[in-house]
Amino acid sequence: MTKNIVVTGIGASSPLGGTAPESWDALRAGVSGARSLEHDWVEKYELPVTFAAEAIVRPEAVLERPVAKRLDPASQFALIAAKEAWADAGAPEVDPERLGVDFATGIGGVWTLLDAWDTLRERGPRRVLPMTVPMLMPNAAAGNLSLHFGARAYASTYASACASSTESLVNAVKHLQDGLADIVIAGGTESAIHPITIASFASMQALSRRNDDPAHASRPTSIDRDGFVMGEGAGALILETEEHAKARGAKIYAYVVGGGVTADSYHITANDPEGRGASRAVELALAQAGATPDEVTHINAHATSTPVGDPNEYQALKNVFGSRIDDIPVSATKASTGHLLGGTGALEAIFTIFAIRDRQAPPTINLTEQDPEVPFRVSGESQDLGAGDQLAISNSFGFGGHNAVIAFRSA
Repeated sequence: MTKNIVVTGIGASSPLGGTAPESWDALRAGVSGARSLEHDWVEKYELPVTFAAEAIVRPEAVLERPVAKRLDPASQFALIAAKEAWADAGAPEVDPERLGVDFATGIGGVWTLLDAWDTLRERGPRRVLPMTVPMLMPNAAAGNLSLHFGARAYASTYASACASSTESLVNAVKHLQDGLADIVIAGGTESAIHPITIASFASMQALSRRNDDPAHASRPTSIDRDGFVMGEGAGALILETEEHAKARGAKIYAYVVGGGVTADSYHITANDPEGRGASRAVELALAQAGATPDEVTHINAHATSTPVGDPNEYQALKNVFGSRIDDIPVSATKASTGHLLGGTGALEAIFTIFAIRDRQAPPTINLTEQDPEVPFRVSGESQDLGAGDQLAISNSFGFGGHNAVIAFRSA
């Protein structure tokens, strides 16, 4: 018998707020998290892009210093979001061997790695910290969450670029349904706003160059979009079986009813212009949900604001929904948050859950003239989803041809 999986706790640290509710409120209010970067290295390296969407609350302001010192910023954000989600779930009492972790990152401890390289070059090998490798490894976030919460069922890591944390949610559901755990801490994190990553993304013409107007730089579906805005932060969700949640009297935000993971096998950075892999991920998620495309009431689009990516996603969804795609309320929340890479899927899953809870699709800010090749039903204002049962999907597509889609039903 298939087990119903529910969301009982939510946490986030993002460019819009230090908590999940703060982030949601700012998103609904049309706030942009993009700001000019106030770091010496911006001028030192003459970076062509001088802004990003940094997390609004710095980890060192939240975590105790001894804890923060042994964690890369990506792991710091993960711990902050997970602690909020755990408290939000009521800090459940659970057998450690029935508590699992599925957590993701697209890049991992890039700051630790590159700071250590600077130390090695400038001060020699004796000055490289012994914790460098444990801090930079991609599984550091999952490992540290396992340590902090005493999770002994398993602690798995996903690194599928921008699809990473949505893939972590899909696998968390599978682990719960397979009986590997009763509760799972799932999500993703990223802290990669670094001169190297900015230079690399800028070199491939992926970033917006609107240095004089950061707040309006990310403009998904607009005809004058010119690239994405880098973001940082983390999102965490507490998932458990419905039976376990109800037995302990937990509140339920939503049901996780389906997930799909596919690969394009097309290009290392570009997604398939025909959208075949992405379409199949949506179809798999809906099939697992036992739903038809006609039942979907809301979509959180991947929509990064790149000239190529946005129309490709539209094509992928049109393959599944046909002409109805033009009538489904869509939100492109990276317009507000920027792109959190490996953390973006978890944050957008949270926004999707809040949207079906409140029956309101959040606004897509910075809309100018909509691109006729991307005629999603987006709006600069919140869109009413109406009463009744809600079924929503959240899309994440990443470099390497990774596609992940997660589906939620209202509680």
